[in-house]
Amino acid sequence: MKVLWLCNVVLPMAAEQFHVEGSNKEGWISGLADMVLKNQRENAIRLAVAFPVPAHALPKGTDVCRRTVSTGGAVFECYGFLEDVRRAEAYDSALEARMRKITEEVQPDLVHCFGTEYPHTLAMCRSFPRKERLLVGLQGLCTLYARGYYADLPERVIRSVTLRDLLRRDSLRQQKQKFVLRGNMERETVSLAGNVTGRTSWDRENSKKWNPRANYFYMNETLRPEFYGPVWDEAGSVPHSIFLSQGDYPLKGLHYMLCAMPRILAEYPDARVYVAGNSLVEYGTLKQKLKISAYGKYLRSLMKENSLEDKIVFLGRLNAEQMRDRYLKSSLFVCCSALENSPNSLGEAMLLGMPCVSADVGGISSIFTHGQDGILYEGHRLEGKSESKSESEQHIKPGSGEQGNNNKNNMCDNMEERMIFISKALASAIIEMWEQPEQRKAYCRNARNHAEITHKKEANYQTMLDIYAKINSMDSVE
Repeated sequence: MKVLWLCNVVLPMAAEQFHVEGSNKEGWISGLADMVLKNQRENAIRLAVAFPVPAHALPKGTDVCRRTVSTGGAVFECYGFLEDVRRAEAYDSALEARMRKITEEVQPDLVHCFGTEYPHTLAMCRSFPRKERLLVGLQGLCTLYARGYYADLPERVIRSVTLRDLLRRDSLRQQKQKFVLRGNMERETVSLAGNVTGRTSWDRENSKKWNPRANYFYMNETLRPEFYGPVWDEAGSVPHSIFLSQGDYPLKGLHYMLCAMPRILAEYPDARVYVAGNSLVEYGTLKQKLKISAYGKYLRSLMKENSLEDKIVFLGRLNAEQMRDRYLKSSLFVCCSALENSPNSLGEAMLLGMPCVSADVGGISSIFTHGQDGILYEGHRLEGKSESKSESEQHIKPGSGEQGNNNKNNMCDNMEERMIFISKALASAIIEMWEQPEQRKAYCRNARNHAEITHKKEANYQTMLDIYAKINSMDSVE
């Protein structure tokens, strides 16, 4: 079977052929590719992979380039195509001709697109004629992320625009609009594809609304190889240290954590928060002051207001090994996002067997069981008619009856009040985790056991092969 993968990053194994730096992002795709290539004799898959590359990686005057890659005794074809990945919200119709060029050369029996929110995925779904042989993999859901983007920020912050935001045309409202545009592409992509993979009840429910005729397949993700094997040990961790894998835009919810810290510090004065990724709050030089965003400025104000300047540590960009080591050094992993599907960061923490606290949002409850794997607390809820969970869990406006009166989060009459409510719930969950050492040990064991099933490499690889076989046997979309 000829299978074409469409990815959003250059696979490290192909980077040298295109004279570009391999990406550490989406490392699980590289791991999956390794398994397919190492087992070609058994799986009979002839794999080709396509991904966007910068213009300098292509021969002059071309927009698609093929390279033959050899790795571990296996040989496969890679196709680099031109795309402005810095503007993922902007659809370029020229991509359709590039996708046709690739598929006409590969002649695939099946096209597997990783991620539904990219222009190249929509271009493939528009241009590839055999929709019943199109498989698109849901990652995040930009349609829903757009609705939850402000993550209960005060209105004054949402309206705020710094010089950096103005020059880059990247205010909070403009950032949200980018997610809106990507969500528009995402919904059309799903509506065109004959087959969809996902991994939570949340993404299944929403994708079925966008395309009830598509075949939906559950397929869990394999994590980065660095996270298989090591086991978290409390004795080797820094007491009361909290690790967040991201915090550079509102959806990741760093502001909830900053608001939760005063209550946490009242119980544990030595508590510290370590945040991976670039710092948004640097303000020591003129250049840094000019580059600060409205969200970064708000985070600074929360840090100053709550005397957190020496309690929050920004770690910069970390590769997989550095991330793993930071998990192992931390006493607690927290996912305080306003909305997630099934974050790999949480999966990595669970696989390492460390204590985890997470907001109960999006699809997280499909991979993380409250009271068994750790603690879920009530997080952000989408406004209006819900696409987030089930009809019974829709946001109820204040004063709309008994159900609304019983939901304290929904009683809050503005976003800032909801942010305070969620931050208190987050603080309570962290304190509860630290106050119960025996229960914490049980959580760690259960989380690791759960993640070893969810993220088992061999099982996920076999699931993918089974899905391919089912699609290959179909003549039309059911």
